[in-house]
Amino acid sequence: MPLATAQSLAWNLSRTLMTVIALIRTEHGYYALPASEFEGDATMVVREYDPFER
Repeated sequence: MPLATAQSLAWNLSRTLMTVIALIRTEHGYYALPASEFEGDATMVVREYDPFER
């Protein structure tokens, strides 16, 4: 998924689910998933979206 799409999706998921979402970069593109479910290399994380942070 392109970066702009993944950023929008990650922010939206974070606000909808009220959980921290990690945006990660892989060989196949960018992905958004709950940070608690990510068990990969921390260097893959591009950004984390926290709905409680302003």
